[in-house]
Amino acid sequence: MKKRFGIDIDGTVTSPSAIIPFMNKAFGLNITLEDITQYDLTPLVDISEEEFAKWFKETEPIIYAESALAKGASDILNKWKDEHELFFISARGIHLLDITEKWFDQHSLTYHHIELIGTHDKVEAAKKYKVDIFFEDKHDNAVMIHEECKIPVLLFDTPYNQESIPEGVIRVHDWYEAETWVKDWIKRA
Repeated sequence: MKKRFGIDIDGTVTSPSAIIPFMNKAFGLNITLEDITQYDLTPLVDISEEEFAKWFKETEPIIYAESALAKGASDILNKWKDEHELFFISARGIHLLDITEKWFDQHSLTYHHIELIGTHDKVEAAKKYKVDIFFEDKHDNAVMIHEECKIPVLLFDTPYNQESIPEGVIRVHDWYEAETWVKDWIKRA
């Protein structure tokens, strides 16, 4: 049965550690993914939120162009490309669409639609595109999408999203685990 998947990009399709080398170089740090215990990265750097936001805005296109794939993302998404509709819904701004599409092409990833909404609030996009399931790494997004849309949300486990989750938000460690959960979910549907 064909389903429409809503899929976050950064930290979900891309490795959640993609930004780390850029931060280490720019700010003279030596952090790893385990050091990132909250979604807000500013406590890790010794500059103001405004300065960090300026750095991120300037560096964002390079980070996105050079991000590594998350473990198993290519294998599983390429299995699903003919079985389901893959709608990528990201907080990236629309001005990054070219870079995003080039990155997908470079990694031979199929997409049926890419929606760059410029905000972390993905509920409206999930409703607009009538997605049946969502894949996310940001804890509060996962919970909100599940609660507002009444759909399962697979939350990719990272050190920065360890808060408790309600039933209906399912923690997975990689795309292979996500694939197993989705197969069972489709059988039950």
